[in-house]
Amino acid sequence: MLRRCVALFRRMGLPERLLAVLVLVLLVEFAANCFLFDRVNSFELRRDDAERIAENLVLARRTMERSSAAERSAVAQVLSTDRFRLVWTAPDGRRRGSLGLSNLRAQVVGIEPEMALADLELHLEELPGQGNIGGSFRLSDQTVVRFHTHANAAWKLTAGRIASLVLPTLLLIALAWVLLRTTLRPLRNLIEATRHLGSGQPRPVPEQGPDELRDLIRALNEMQQRIHQSLVDRTQTMLAIGHDLKTPLSRMRLRLDDESVNPEVREGLTHDIDEMRMLLDSLQAYVDSDGRTIPVELIDIAVMAETLVDTAADHGADATYAGVPSLEVRVRPVPIRRALSNLIENAVHYGGSARVTVQRDGDFAVVVVEDTGPGIPEHRICDALQPFVRLDSARARDTAGMGLGLPIVAKAVGMEDGTLDLENRASGGLRATVRLPLRTA
Repeated sequence: MLRRCVALFRRMGLPERLLAVLVLVLLVEFAANCFLFDRVNSFELRRDDAERIAENLVLARRTMERSSAAERSAVAQVLSTDRFRLVWTAPDGRRRGSLGLSNLRAQVVGIEPEMALADLELHLEELPGQGNIGGSFRLSDQTVVRFHTHANAAWKLTAGRIASLVLPTLLLIALAWVLLRTTLRPLRNLIEATRHLGSGQPRPVPEQGPDELRDLIRALNEMQQRIHQSLVDRTQTMLAIGHDLKTPLSRMRLRLDDESVNPEVREGLTHDIDEMRMLLDSLQAYVDSDGRTIPVELIDIAVMAETLVDTAADHGADATYAGVPSLEVRVRPVPIRRALSNLIENAVHYGGSARVTVQRDGDFAVVVVEDTGPGIPEHRICDALQPFVRLDSARARDTAGMGLGLPIVAKAVGMEDGTLDLENRASGGLRATVRLPLRTA
């Protein structure tokens, strides 16, 4: 039965849950009040306590009856003690409590029958009060005498009254906390899933919580699948285009080997074919699987950078290396090598030279590539990191490339939780700074 109730509660929408909590609290409050009312009605005191109250009431009634109206207020004060207080009021000053002590009244009247003629009334006092038992009786002239007294045995009724007031509130707080927690748990899973939306394989979120939240989670899971499928289709399309274009390029190169082709034409076409192959290689590197399937390895990034600099220098480029001789990091080797190669090639091609430095900064490996070229306008630095964007104001329009060099670097560095910063040097040229967490442990 309990499992069915829990399952039903989980299937409810948020408004239905709130209504169910309120109904449950009202039922608990009603049950507590009924239990308290029954306890109060059946409440009786020990014989000696009941006799004390009866004797005090009889004494007060007889004395007040013999006193004049002008003296009764003073007499009531004289007869009052710390545990039994009296107040004389007008006929309309009578106040009956909501929780009447009918059994206790019968017990007192049984001890002092004459109190039945005084229209005796007993009730449990409100909180806070001057005692835990209160009541009133009438005099012969219809004026009213109110009294408040203490009875040690009545503390259970007082505690029950406090419980009837506090218990529903505590229950409401507890149920509200449970409701909020059960509602926010799938919401936290939903937020976590949105952080990874569009990166890697989709991560379906379990459909939990109210119906409204289930619908939202279901829509997000469907959107994840659509985005992932769209990215896969785009990647496969671009890779297929690149692959299919390489075949006619290869045939064109073979045909250029024909001796009947003019040497100048052959040289120009060969240059164009090589440039097209470079463009396709760049496109394939960008739209490929981001290298996320490549395992992380421990590599020496200082040696890698120095090797790339030496290779560029062997091909006649103005490239130099400075920094630590060795610095190991855990990264994906192929994407990071491609990223460093792109930075060095860009520095040589657009800046005329490449100055590469590798240093350790705390828990990071820092690779800096500087050139002495025109740099990038400050308002276009963000554009330089966007794919297929060529900065014509800083680069000649006839330069090769598709604007994918820096985006490939940013993507490779981002996969390693690193950062890529571009800034213009004060003395001229561009400085590219790559920071990679060491993660050598």
